[in-house]
Amino acid sequence: MTGQFVEQEPDSDGNARQVANSRLAAVLQQVWGYDSFRPLQREAMQSIMDDHDSLIVLPTGGGKSLCFQAPALCREGLAVVVSPLISLMKDQVDALRDCGVAAAFLNSTLTREQQRVVSEGVNRGEYRLLYVSPERLVTDRMLEFLRAAGLSFIAVDEAHCISQWGHDFRPEYRQLAVLRETFPKLSLHAYTATATERVRCDIVAALRLREPHVLVGSFDRPNLTFRVLQRKDRLQQIRAILDRHPGESGIIYCISRANVDETSTSLNQLGYRTRGYHAGMDGADRKACQDGFISERIDTVVATVAFGMGIDKSNVRYVIHAGMPKSLEHYQQEAGRAGRDGLEAECTLLYSAGDFLTWKRILESGETPAPAAALESLNRMAAYCSTVLCRHRMLVSHFGEHYDRSSCAACDVCLDEIELIDDALIVGQKILSSVVRQGQRFGGEYTSLVLQGSQDRRVVQNGHDQLSTWGLLSDHSQSTIRDWIEQLVAQEFLERSGEFNVLRLTVSGRQLLSGQITPRLARPMRRKSKSDSPRRSVADEAWQGVDAGLFEQLRGLRRALAQQRGVPPYIVFGDASLRAMACFRPTTLDGFLAIRGVGDAKLREYGDEFVNSIAAWCREHRLATDLTPGEIQAAIRTAADTRSASGDADSGPVLRHAEGSQRAR
Repeated sequence: MTGQFVEQEPDSDGNARQVANSRLAAVLQQVWGYDSFRPLQREAMQSIMDDHDSLIVLPTGGGKSLCFQAPALCREGLAVVVSPLISLMKDQVDALRDCGVAAAFLNSTLTREQQRVVSEGVNRGEYRLLYVSPERLVTDRMLEFLRAAGLSFIAVDEAHCISQWGHDFRPEYRQLAVLRETFPKLSLHAYTATATERVRCDIVAALRLREPHVLVGSFDRPNLTFRVLQRKDRLQQIRAILDRHPGESGIIYCISRANVDETSTSLNQLGYRTRGYHAGMDGADRKACQDGFISERIDTVVATVAFGMGIDKSNVRYVIHAGMPKSLEHYQQEAGRAGRDGLEAECTLLYSAGDFLTWKRILESGETPAPAAALESLNRMAAYCSTVLCRHRMLVSHFGEHYDRSSCAACDVCLDEIELIDDALIVGQKILSSVVRQGQRFGGEYTSLVLQGSQDRRVVQNGHDQLSTWGLLSDHSQSTIRDWIEQLVAQEFLERSGEFNVLRLTVSGRQLLSGQITPRLARPMRRKSKSDSPRRSVADEAWQGVDAGLFEQLRGLRRALAQQRGVPPYIVFGDASLRAMACFRPTTLDGFLAIRGVGDAKLREYGDEFVNSIAAWCREHRLATDLTPGEIQAAIRTAADTRSASGDADSGPVLRHAEGSQRAR
């Protein structure tokens, strides 16, 4: 296994940082097969090399783990990684070992003999990284053991769990404050994918970080296409998405355990390969579900929010929320489990206005009142579901990031799949006028009844069937009016107030009422296109130049090799690497090593089998091999010209996509 990299001393000019950067770059290329750093990775790694505390916030798929894994190979001593879930530890250690890195974990899944072997290996200095749970790490016995192990630094993964303001708070994480007392000279480094400024401040205080370097990456995930659909026929809507991804991995999130069981059973009866996962299942069943998912024996996990944080699977191509999550933090993390490999993925939320009330009841049914912050988070989530503004912009803005693109080209709004109404100002004025005439004392459901012209008992008793606004929108269904109300709330023309969420006009709402501002209102969640394959520009770009048949051939080879070695397929190679192989079609080991994601260990382990498979496929289908980037781009241009001349915008050549992740040749 890979040991420590050389060149520990500064060069003759004393430029230690330049030398460190060279070592880190060498590690990335030789071990992981990457020829460049992702945004903020170099700076995050440099904090470790400089022994300076740090807090790193990078989105899921941003290469967060490499920020501490690569420096561990460039430092003297053992790096300790605090990880919250057993499955996450195992996946990361398996992936490291497959790259030739000496890594281990200590947790309750190991027998006493296995724990002894790992402990002796630590004492002999055999490992570069050791993964430990927070509960085990803070015991006196483990701290004493690690004091004698010669540590280089400590990394705390999923650090948002330490914050009482975070969405996955875990009390045991608070005990990690003991690390500063026990290892006063070591640098501490915290990593998370999701943290608002408040959570970041709490992490720094709880871990007692010393003047840390705080690096916050972009929360935008441009490879994800976000959509929100009005939930009508849940099962049929889910099936339409699964049918766009045959044989690919995905996750379906449901609010309740009953929804999980019902959805999974129905899908399996229709021939889909799914399995349910929720906290009501016993441990063996949950483990069987996780194992089946990462080994690709099943395609789709249907789960409550109990599933996901411990899954390091990179090739999830779709995430479906069959109901609204309770916060944008939860949604960003759950949807972010799609496309961790940087390739295209779609995230679809099936929304009903009733979801808001469901979550509100859940939050208020506890022994203690729901915190105001939780209800505010719920309001923001509902606003996201109802917005007719760019969804990427709304997500990143929630985390305090400025979004300067005019169009994301990766959400239903920017892809022009939402049909805006022409008379939005008039409709908005009718709704707000009714709210005013009702005395601003009623909620959205009641207001929609008045505007629809309902003879509901409450409306009649209140005399609101005599209002001038009664029946003003009788040409529209109550659900459509209800969704327009939600869109006005999302755009802050209306706000909810008090225990019963009554509607009140905002300052902007009064400007709308006087005709100074025009809202954007859509016929709720209705696509212009009736096609079962909506426009997916991100996906179109992501497949240019790839031979789809060869990609599937390589997926089969990957699966077979993974089964032989007892590891998940994505640990052998990620989809991004397979697409690059199916694009450049290397038939020599040197060409194979040039593929992004192919390091020295993987070249030795898998090179011959993959190169032989590629060569055989190309001979059979009379395809050119060992292509250069220029040749691929020429083929893409020729295919585009052919489609343009034929007028067939949807047809494509055998070369479907140049993934663009090839290393420099």
